Amino acid sequence: MSIEYRGETFSGLRIPKRTPSHSTKSHAVLIGSRDKPKMIRFGEQGAKTNQNPKQRKAFKDRHRKNIKKGETSAAYWANKTKWKA
Repeated sequence: MSIEYRGETFSGLRIPKRTPSHSTKSHAVLIGSRDKPKMIRFGEQGAKTNQNPKQRKAFKDRHRKNIKKGETSAAYWANKTKWKA
């Protein structure tokens, strides 16, 4: 049950995927409904993330306000996908 959106194929709603190397963002996710999906791109392509606890804490402190906004925020998805412990 994949979803085609703007030439990209997603395995479903709220399931992040890696994006091609030509994009400036490393991941993308579809949110919303099947009728009205919205794509959110997040993460820097090629960035070294989640290397140590200090780096994780710095990210979470820096983006705490945006993470709290929920799934409409790129910081929420980056925290969930790239910065999980």
